[in-house]
Amino acid sequence: MPMNGTVILLCGKIASGKSYYAQQLRESQKAVLLSSDELMLTLFEGKEGQHHDMLAERAHRYLLQLAAELAYGGCDVILDWGFWTAESRRTVRQFFAQKEIPTQLHYMDISPAVWQQRIRQRNALVEQGKVQAYFVDDGLLEKLNSRFDPPAPEEVDRYIR
Repeated sequence: MPMNGTVILLCGKIASGKSYYAQQLRESQKAVLLSSDELMLTLFEGKEGQHHDMLAERAHRYLLQLAAELAYGGCDVILDWGFWTAESRRTVRQFFAQKEIPTQLHYMDISPAVWQQRIRQRNALVEQGKVQAYFVDDGLLEKLNSRFDPPAPEEVDRYIR
């Protein structure tokens, strides 16, 4: 019986370096990268408005099914969308456990100073049209920061600093 691939969940705040790390990991592990932001920005070009959360949830459900299919085929898969709450991490890990697909959680554990610097860098690149990403204004930053629940040590398979 062929072995299932591993699904790697990238956990961290917005602009914590998840996507950059995901690109490096994809190359080093020859894994498939599935990015919620990439899908959403491709489909909706940042114009989701008040429907963003609902559409993001639908995108996540689609990407989870796709990740399971790829893992069944023996591919390692990287899920790049933050996993900000303990509940979301638990739900996704249970989803894959029921399918006998192993998971790992890689946590982007960075200092507040580094985080603020990365937000400024990201926003500059977005404004220059050099990256396809969401611009992080103060309102979005406050909203997302209030939703983030750092993982407990027992949840984390690898810390990225």
